[in-house]
Amino acid sequence: MGRTSPMVTFFFVLLVATAVLGDDPYRFLTWNITYGDIWPMGVKQQGILINGQFPGPQIEAVTNDNVIINVFNSLPEPFLISWNGIQQRRNSWQDGVYGTNCPIPPGRNFTYVMQFKDQIGSFFYFPSLAFHKAAGGFGGIRVLSRPLIPVPFPPPAGDFTLLVGDWYKANHSTLKYVLDSGRDLASPDGVLINGRGSDGNTFTVDQGRTYRFRICNVGLATSLNIRIQGHTMKLVEVEGSHTLQNIYSSLDVHLAQCYSVLITADQPALDYYIVVSTRFTSTVLTTTATLHYSNSAGRPVGAPPGGPTIQIDWSLNQARSIRWNLTASGPRPNPQGSYHYGLVNTTRTIRLANSAPVINGKQRYAVNSVSFIPADTPLKVADFYKIPGVFSLGSIPDNPTFGGGYLQTSVMAANFRDYVEIVFENYENTMQSWHIDGYSFWIVGLDGGQWSAASRKNYNLRDAVARCTVQVYPKSWSAIYMPLDNVGMWNIRSEHWARQYLGQQFYLRVYSPANSWRDENPIPRNAFLCGRASGRRTRPL
Repeated sequence: MGRTSPMVTFFFVLLVATAVLGDDPYRFLTWNITYGDIWPMGVKQQGILINGQFPGPQIEAVTNDNVIINVFNSLPEPFLISWNGIQQRRNSWQDGVYGTNCPIPPGRNFTYVMQFKDQIGSFFYFPSLAFHKAAGGFGGIRVLSRPLIPVPFPPPAGDFTLLVGDWYKANHSTLKYVLDSGRDLASPDGVLINGRGSDGNTFTVDQGRTYRFRICNVGLATSLNIRIQGHTMKLVEVEGSHTLQNIYSSLDVHLAQCYSVLITADQPALDYYIVVSTRFTSTVLTTTATLHYSNSAGRPVGAPPGGPTIQIDWSLNQARSIRWNLTASGPRPNPQGSYHYGLVNTTRTIRLANSAPVINGKQRYAVNSVSFIPADTPLKVADFYKIPGVFSLGSIPDNPTFGGGYLQTSVMAANFRDYVEIVFENYENTMQSWHIDGYSFWIVGLDGGQWSAASRKNYNLRDAVARCTVQVYPKSWSAIYMPLDNVGMWNIRSEHWARQYLGQQFYLRVYSPANSWRDENPIPRNAFLCGRASGRRTRPL
């Protein structure tokens, strides 16, 4: 079948609008996904474009907006977009990963229907299938506070987004072939800022004024450090949480993390280097952009400022210094800290250890010894239609086994409204970064060595920052508290994208026996059905 006609699409959107409760504003977007030639590092590559753009267009929204995005897949292969950090309250059907959604077939379109419910902050979107992320298809998301909701800093004179990330010169299809053949990828070839290499971006500011910079690491493999020559950065927000406004001369941004900083143009009227470089790598890759004063008298003076390279303790101490601003409002008028997360008893502890086993002669990656393999039917779809044999609950243990790795479509069972402690344990010499779809969680502890029950004595139970992605340092652990308040099938994954692709992920099924639309939205009327669900009917909205 071909694309849906504009009239049918419009009629569907009207149905959606009448089905969503409330009178919150609607924002309608239409995206066309294509391949196109890009030269981010001076070498011609096949990139993924959205409406002809690389990176894709930025999503601008306000808390509680309904965002309707009609995505036309003009690629010759299936495609999905996921929304990193957008929590999809009661609505994992819109998550855009293969565990929850059948892909958009070539030549077809799918309309994502999302409400940015009770969220603010800085996020991004990306393509989730077939190693497409290495070809582009990503873009920034800004969710602003509603009018009259106080923000803990004066309105900035401007708002810039920096999508930073490592990059390969090889096409994504070549990288995918390497991984499919059982080998790991070599180190990335460089670092990009907003899809461009060194000196490819200029950000113009007026002397004496203050600007907001939203920085997201959209890369594949490496943590990054950012600094601005002659200027400091005041941290104000991470992934939807206002923070204590600490001042940093440079800031580590780990895979899939986003930060907002304020920068005041308080230096002489010149141009200054914005520098982004890799962390914890044997070879340091660096790229630059320009902070340009509108009345600048000349180019940057001197060399770009150096930054940290392999110093783990430096980064760990910085991570511990990032705290929740308990007096600031979140998306609603009440202060962020009005929910005393540290006074709630956890109902379950889940320990997750990453590993790098060789299975059947091929390099794989695993969680608690289980290397995830996709099923022939998305897990959420199979669960909804009660299709047997697609997955088994409890197919990943709650604790590390330290045994040999094995392949499994791994799904962990959990109960709605439980309050869990999750400990990410890293016994390798590599940097890790973990993301949980559908949720924000409190990072209560980070430390080196092996976690034990005694480690809880040093947890931050008062003002730990809430976010959706947590780093785990080499030979270290990170602990989070998370209320299971969002029913659905949610992806827990490594943000090191080769590791994710080769199995370092699983799904958390958060279940409510009420089976009520109050707890979870029904399957969308426009959902594609594939695998063992092909030929079935979706329920109307």
